[in-house]
Amino acid sequence: MDFFQDPPSLGNAWTDDPLLREHLARLLPPEALASITPELEEVGGIATGPLLALQTEDRNAEPALVQWDAWGRRVDRIALTAVWREAARLAARHGLVAVAYERRLGARSRLHQMALVHLLEPSMDTYACPLAMTDGAARTLLDLAPAGIVERAVPRLTSRDPARAWTSGQWMTERTGGSDVSRTETVARRDGDGWRLHGTKWFSSASTAEMALALARPEGNPPGSRGLALFYVETRDADGTPNGILVNRLKEKLGTRKLPTAELTLDGARALPVAGLTDGVRAVAPMLNVTRTWNAVVAVSYMARGLALARDYARRRSAFGAPLLEKPLHADTLAALEAEREAGFLLAFRAAALVGAAEAGEATAGERALLRVVTPLAKLTTGKQAVAVLSEVVEAFGGAGYVEDTGIPRLLRDAQVLPIWEGTTNVLSLEALRALATEGAPEAVAGEVRGALAATREPALRPAVEACEVALGRVRAALGAGGAGAEADARRIALTLGRTLALALLAAHAQWCLDAGRGRRALAAARRFARAGVDLLDTGGPPDESALLARAGE
Repeated sequence: MDFFQDPPSLGNAWTDDPLLREHLARLLPPEALASITPELEEVGGIATGPLLALQTEDRNAEPALVQWDAWGRRVDRIALTAVWREAARLAARHGLVAVAYERRLGARSRLHQMALVHLLEPSMDTYACPLAMTDGAARTLLDLAPAGIVERAVPRLTSRDPARAWTSGQWMTERTGGSDVSRTETVARRDGDGWRLHGTKWFSSASTAEMALALARPEGNPPGSRGLALFYVETRDADGTPNGILVNRLKEKLGTRKLPTAELTLDGARALPVAGLTDGVRAVAPMLNVTRTWNAVVAVSYMARGLALARDYARRRSAFGAPLLEKPLHADTLAALEAEREAGFLLAFRAAALVGAAEAGEATAGERALLRVVTPLAKLTTGKQAVAVLSEVVEAFGGAGYVEDTGIPRLLRDAQVLPIWEGTTNVLSLEALRALATEGAPEAVAGEVRGALAATREPALRPAVEACEVALGRVRAALGAGGAGAEADARRIALTLGRTLALALLAAHAQWCLDAGRGRRALAAARRFARAGVDLLDTGGPPDESALLARAGE
């Protein structure tokens, strides 16, 4: 009889994720958790049931650009995939943006929101990207925009009605650069009471959005980032025609291929200033806090999905006389990957909790300082983890992991963007260093680590506590050195601090699980994560200039 390998299958994403359930049980009042559990269970079933089935069926579909109608009119319409159309309905109905603004759970509403995102996104074909920008736009407009813009846009950005809900784009990147927006070439020219934008946006990932927030330089403003302003743009006129926006082409990318990323020409697009006519980069800051937190949560959601598939496959796949899960080396490999996932999860959700506390006006001065550091740290740490973990997940399937129609390669290809957009690892490392240089920030981070460690009484967690204490001292010494050496070490400092904070949070969670009778899984994860290492400052130092020059001359 011919042999056919059973494919991996998934249970309900909520009931099969003990870490997510533990974390919410730990941080939410019992009545709050009871009020949202039915929805989380429903969403968990949708994510690994009908939505996953649609994603599998729709695997080869990609968005398509229709530039002209049958009569020669320029329409620049983008046809979306079936998964994206369904994801838009689910996102509105379950309030993936709205939950954060309804504040049903007060300052903890961000935890509710990100739990929903964590469950759904691996089956939504990166629809979390426009949702993150929509959330960031709503936050920015509420914080900065005139009442007229807020009243028009925010109810749509936070709507639960799929027919009324808007998404928002984020138009920052141009041919001159992505991270360094100071060279933005888009020009804003006055037109009566409004403005018109002229220029090219090189990367627009929410090209089907109803609105966007765009950087442009008002005519006459000086060069550099101070001369930029942030503008509100609706993408289409009342009759549905484009608002001076031409879609030049869709990008052909390594991953996130279901996401219609486009190059846009702004040819007199009508726009309104969001917060004055200067300091547009500073005005973007509220948006980035939100979108970078989404990025971190998406990273850990992809790790969770990949590992759930790998664990189930290891139960089904036999080699050399036994299931893979009974092979000590394979089981050890999966356990090490799970430790990375658990640590990253707690770091990402800590960032979400801090955002929620700040929005609700409940964050202390120390927590606000901590948020400025944790946001870039959570994003850069989890982005790197996701790529490494999912590469191992592909390998865990052997040759099947390299075959597209298993669905496994997509996880790695889509994860590869997570260390890139919303700020690369190097850019965010430097940002973290700048945040650490602000008053109260070093003390806030040290207090966060030590506060988490103070809760750990279990002797088996002592190696994790010691690893955190040593790494924290190493980071302090590296920051104290200052100068070019500190900048060259910025990535190592940031990743060391991110992993140290993640380990401290994991150790505290492990202690809570022991105290609450939730078992020793988190304890084992903390011990493994500590053994994997959190101190990356020994892996290299500042580049040797003479060696680089000698190499360049070869």
